[in-house]
Amino acid sequence: MYEITKKKFLSDTIFLMDVKAPRVAANCYPGQFVIVKMDEKGERIPLTICDYDAAAGTVTIVVQAIGASTKMMAEYNEGDFLRDFTGPLGCKSELIDEPAEELKKKKILFVAGGVGTAPVYPQVKWLHSQGVFADCIIGARNKDLVILEEEMKAVAGNVYVTTDDGSYGFHGNVNDKIKNLVSEGKTYDLVIAIGPLIMMKFVSLLTKELGIKTVVSMNPIMVDGTGMCGACRLSVGGEVKFACVDGPEFDGHLVNFDEAMKRAQMYKTEEGRAILREKEGATHHGGCGQCG
Repeated sequence: MYEITKKKFLSDTIFLMDVKAPRVAANCYPGQFVIVKMDEKGERIPLTICDYDAAAGTVTIVVQAIGASTKMMAEYNEGDFLRDFTGPLGCKSELIDEPAEELKKKKILFVAGGVGTAPVYPQVKWLHSQGVFADCIIGARNKDLVILEEEMKAVAGNVYVTTDDGSYGFHGNVNDKIKNLVSEGKTYDLVIAIGPLIMMKFVSLLTKELGIKTVVSMNPIMVDGTGMCGACRLSVGGEVKFACVDGPEFDGHLVNFDEAMKRAQMYKTEEGRAILREKEGATHHGGCGQCG
């Protein structure tokens, strides 16, 4: 059992939890994720690690209450316990293995969309600990959905907030802000974009035009988190990959986003899963038990 030691709402539907999980906290890196189950029969929920404190033995997760399970989790409070908290899973950010002196030479821009700000934060924080100050764009539909702004400002170089409706910060989406920065003379060697699939797709299209290497996190399509269910199967440079075991980070210019988005929608229905199972054969996996 894993105790919730802190609970805080960041918006009406987005909340933060610190969970007591010493072994996970002692071994995780930015870019990785955990699988959470609230009770013995509960749904397996993959959640990206937002922060971790090895000394305190806690891991921070940020959750948006949009489905039955996450809405139920929103009812949990400090002192309550989660049944399972498995991790760290997935591959750590490729930045972790780069020499600090090489990182300091790079101009890095993070692009965070909505709840994607949560997995961006530990990477920016880790870079800060290495003496690297990356820039960050935080994008949201409106001011009420902007999260972790102050935390990000404490560890980033420049933080730019954008809102689709213009209620706060720059009026426009994250791509509009990238174009704005470039027009002002800003240059970047690397863009790391994390957020909704459609956002990452259009960021990748733009950065390809601009000639900027781009990394995206495909955590939004994960279900089981172990490579068994096949839900997060995608094409990267024409090769079959699974986001949860091969990623979740990939070269954004090589990801087939259209295929990934279409497949994610099909996977939600029994008929769609049957079609995918027949089409993909041995590469489908199907170990989640939903596909027969």
